[in-house]
Amino acid sequence: MISSHIGYYSLILGFILSISLLIYSIYCFRKNNTKINQNIFSILFLQFFTVIISFISLVYSFVISDFSNETVYNNSHTTKPIFYKISGTWGNHEGSLLLWLLVLTLFIFLFIIFSKKQPTRYRLLSIFFQQIIICGFFLFLLLTSNPFNFLFPVPNEGLGLNPILQDPALAIHPPILYLGYVGSSIIFSASLASLVQNNINSLWAAHIKKWIQIAWVFLTIGILLGSIWAYYELGWGGFWFWDPVENVSLMPWLCLTALLHTIIVLEKRSLLKSWTVILSIATFTLSMSGTFLVRSGILNSVHTFANDPKRGVFILLFLFGLILLSLILFFIYQDKENNSQKKFFLISKETSILVNNWFMMYFLSVVLIGTIYPIFLEVLINEKISIGPPFFNKLLIPFLAVFLIFMSIGPKLNWIKDNFEKIKYLRIILFFICIILSFYLIKKTSSEILFTSVIGGGALYLLFISIEDLFKKKYNISQVISHFGFSLFILSILFNSLFSTEFSANMKVGQELSFKKDQVKFLKIKISEKENYKSVIANFEIIDEKENVISLYPEIRIYNQPNILTSEADIISSVFSDKFMVINLLKGEEIFNIRYQTKPFMIWIWISTFLISFGGILGLLKRN
Repeated sequence: MISSHIGYYSLILGFILSISLLIYSIYCFRKNNTKINQNIFSILFLQFFTVIISFISLVYSFVISDFSNETVYNNSHTTKPIFYKISGTWGNHEGSLLLWLLVLTLFIFLFIIFSKKQPTRYRLLSIFFQQIIICGFFLFLLLTSNPFNFLFPVPNEGLGLNPILQDPALAIHPPILYLGYVGSSIIFSASLASLVQNNINSLWAAHIKKWIQIAWVFLTIGILLGSIWAYYELGWGGFWFWDPVENVSLMPWLCLTALLHTIIVLEKRSLLKSWTVILSIATFTLSMSGTFLVRSGILNSVHTFANDPKRGVFILLFLFGLILLSLILFFIYQDKENNSQKKFFLISKETSILVNNWFMMYFLSVVLIGTIYPIFLEVLINEKISIGPPFFNKLLIPFLAVFLIFMSIGPKLNWIKDNFEKIKYLRIILFFICIILSFYLIKKTSSEILFTSVIGGGALYLLFISIEDLFKKKYNISQVISHFGFSLFILSILFNSLFSTEFSANMKVGQELSFKKDQVKFLKIKISEKENYKSVIANFEIIDEKENVISLYPEIRIYNQPNILTSEADIISSVFSDKFMVINLLKGEEIFNIRYQTKPFMIWIWISTFLISFGGILGLLKRN
């Protein structure tokens, strides 16, 4: 109980410090201070420190199972392992918002420390805009989502954490994802500050690019961890199923990727100034919109935390205010930088980046419409619909091939202006060879052979071009690795979707069934008691046509608190394919539903995404 008191009053103190920073930063700005004084650094540090104290207090309450705290009571249990007690701190609505606030205060503190070479008035305005966001989160926590509410009388036991959240990947997934989300807030604040100061130029682009890369890397890794978790935990054997909450993490990633490329154009040629600001605003807006959709209870997903309309209304009004403020500032100040626009030439690196920006905005629009259209339809005519993979595939796939081609040729073009005469016809021949090779690989497996051949050819072409560029010093190695990873990613998904096989049946212990040229044997089950669940482990043998034997051990877990049954897949991964099996208990506890899948090139989806992230990390470490 003491820890909850400390955490709550630390939040109140942090809010008071945030109000002080809000007033003091604008006061110093109006006084035309030429240097940020020590007072602001001290208040920023104290603000960060109070939120750390508050967060540690909540963690401690979870560790000691302090059920006088309502958040702990709703999301923990005495039998839960210590690792999941700690991760349960952010595995709920209130704790996740407190983690958001912690990262917000951390980012502005680090931003001020590492931006000492930037103009003082710009830094003061960045503090001001960031504190508006931080104040909003303080109010949100204190008024609608207090993680330190008390219960009396104190319960003896808690309700426990949702078992599907009790997983190592999902335990570290939210903090990393939030670093990406919240990283967009500092980009938003810095962009508005630079806009007001008429400071959007090449020097500012070089400065803010690092912060864009930080947010992009964390967001990419966060999405990767979420996909890995969905693959082995949800029991269907896929890494992405266009779940609305998956989509709300993809949308800011698409916008942030476009911004990352746009900032390069601004740095090199002082072009796309307004577009850079728009993308900065849009990226943060989409990150905040994701928070609104997940925590309002509007979306129906395994990822959602809350179902409280009051919280959704608060976030919606807060988000609306931030968007309105940013748009007013944009329309007031954006005219100042239009006079310096330079001419675009059709054949140039900046044009290829702009075209790919258009593609990414189209992809973003499709994902956005597919995510929010069902919500609006339900509000307008009270009809519930679900938009799934067919919608996204039909609208995204036809444009993906052209996007890949521009990714291949764009880095090879010169800045300002290039010409057709420099085109190497061997590369054109290579492109058609890639199309033919793709056609040959998939001609017997795809009903839409034209689309898949062109996409496969485009991905192969980008793959070969990237491999060639890896051995040439004149190209940006971080960009080449990321593009190489993206080509490998598209190929892995394509071949995975075309060559996957699935066997589903109801089986009893001792039964044997045939699947194509394989034999599936259900040998036995083993029951054991664990710390907070009962485990039912099945033993299967898969015998292929060459008499090779694979043993798989899928599991059913029956948790004690809450009393929920989950299925844990057993996966054997190799370079070329995954063997994936999951079981579900049917009525009578004698018959099990079996799903056995072969998932070609599955591991390459994870490797390719890691390569994309690794390219971003190299770019971050690179000295300008």
